[in-house]
Amino acid sequence: MVTTVTLPSLLFERAKIESLGVAFRQKQLGIWKEITWSHYLENVKRLSIALQKHYDFKEGETLAIIGENKPQWLYAQLAAQTIGGISVGIYQESLPEQIRFYLNDTRPRIVIVEDKEQVDKLLAIENEVPFIEHIVYYDARGLRHYRHPKLIYLEELLNIGAERLKEHPNFFEEQICLLEEQREALISYSAATSGNPKAAVYTHYQLIEAAKNLTQLDEMKKTDDYFSFLPLAWIHEQIMGIVVPLVIGLTVNFPERSDTVIGDLREIGPQTIIASPRVYQSIMSNVQVRMEGASWFKRKVYQLFKKYGDKRAKAKLENLQLTAFERFMYFLGDVIIFSAIRDHLGLARTRRAYVAGAALHPEALYFYHSIGVNVKQTYGGTEVAGIAIVQRDDDIKVGSSGMALPNTEVKIGEDGLVYLKNNAIFSRYLNDEHQEMVIDGWISLGDKGFIDKDGHLYILDRKEDVIVMPKGEIYPHKIENIIKSSPYIQEAIVFGKNRPFLSALINIDMTTVGRWAAKERIVYTEFSDLSVNNRVIKLIQQEVKRLMEELPPQERVKRFIILHKQFSADAGELTRTLKIRRNFVENAYKELIDAMYSNNQLIQVRISETESVEEIPLRIVQLEQNLEVPEDVLLANAY
Repeated sequence: MVTTVTLPSLLFERAKIESLGVAFRQKQLGIWKEITWSHYLENVKRLSIALQKHYDFKEGETLAIIGENKPQWLYAQLAAQTIGGISVGIYQESLPEQIRFYLNDTRPRIVIVEDKEQVDKLLAIENEVPFIEHIVYYDARGLRHYRHPKLIYLEELLNIGAERLKEHPNFFEEQICLLEEQREALISYSAATSGNPKAAVYTHYQLIEAAKNLTQLDEMKKTDDYFSFLPLAWIHEQIMGIVVPLVIGLTVNFPERSDTVIGDLREIGPQTIIASPRVYQSIMSNVQVRMEGASWFKRKVYQLFKKYGDKRAKAKLENLQLTAFERFMYFLGDVIIFSAIRDHLGLARTRRAYVAGAALHPEALYFYHSIGVNVKQTYGGTEVAGIAIVQRDDDIKVGSSGMALPNTEVKIGEDGLVYLKNNAIFSRYLNDEHQEMVIDGWISLGDKGFIDKDGHLYILDRKEDVIVMPKGEIYPHKIENIIKSSPYIQEAIVFGKNRPFLSALINIDMTTVGRWAAKERIVYTEFSDLSVNNRVIKLIQQEVKRLMEELPPQERVKRFIILHKQFSADAGELTRTLKIRRNFVENAYKELIDAMYSNNQLIQVRISETESVEEIPLRIVQLEQNLEVPEDVLLANAY
């Protein structure tokens, strides 16, 4: 008899009650294939006994998993946890040297990976991770002719498990009876916006409580669909894509590939999604650009009803009242156009769309609520099991992150930092040197903020990123969000610490700027061509100048450079959850940043490491006339 609640015991109970219910769907070759709870349990049973009996996997041991969101990830994680082991997820886009860091930190004997790409990465660093004894892969394409003693196909291991179960049919039930809710179950890594990522260790109890805290506030039903496309290595997706379904019984839907996410989202139309601001911003920009390119009639219809959509969003977000006529016009607009837009985006059934990882610009929040999508800001992080703060459905304040979840406390320390405490906070850091960050159960994620009289939390910026100017503190993240509200700008990083004014590095949005360029008949072949085009530079200059008018003079960006390449996680400029690694960028692009505080108008940069490619000139765009750089700054930048 199971006496304690753990993730495997939840799976066992769920499969017993709803054996034929759909646990998840996986799109393969364009067809959605359903996997029942009983099939889910059977695969976990087979894999868990195979790991223990065939590979001598023991309780307390670590199992690493690398791959995209697929059912096999869940089988592997639950199988390891059934034996009392700990799973650690590694981002599938990680480079070999990054994988080496994670593996040396957690030292697993067994790694379960998706495909040939991940196998090749592991074999490339094989000599640097000698403790790896077994590499299990579950996509055999391209691996047929691989002959390596460490490699085994997951199907073979499952078949071994099936044979072992004939000898020990009650293995799974016996194992989950031995599990305790305080048993360590998961290692999750922080985003590492500065320095190396920190490993947070979670117990079954903490993971389950995190799911309960969220679902206690925002009801989810077992008939709901959830669309899982954020990396399962991220703690937010662990809770939403693995733990919540086990607690509630809802169905998880996995996209076919990372590049089919938008199309697959439209087909599923989930009730709940969670995504980063970049995803929401990109969707909004695409809608705006498509509307600009629509027929005259469609544009007029959209513009007519969008006015009432905007009024409806303003009323909801600012607690105002609509007139009867405005409510009628919004209803009419919803029937004619807004419902069609939601359906096209895959958001027709969405009750809640959570924003995680960073703040969404208010303009985007107004946009989604104007078309009837309940987008809600959250705040949390790796150490508090994902979401700890969330906006309420009926109490959304623009600019805030919302209020604390049940069983969660929040306070502002004397240093201005936000501190959190709840029953889902992680149990410990994997490495002892990080442990001093937790004080009496409270932890700060490094952000400054304040709480208003109604209990809403407002995040200002990371403490280390705050810029101190003569007239007070400046929060670059706020300015960056304003710049990124332009549909033509994907990313912006603002600088100004120990500088006389603010500057920025900007990435254009290839999709929206590309469409604009096609409409303007601008010829280009690649990103770098588009980013240095004079007409594109003028477009971005007009956009940034317009947006800076929202800010007081001291907070305005005075100069910027449009980069010739996009920021990427592979280059180290972004984390795997697409957050900017500001310190890394500041060091990598120091020459460009210094150039913005000189009297130069151009700076030459290489667009490739190959000898055949020469330098390309990037223009330093100045937004204000007669902008003088003090002599001491010029001298400092000269050396």
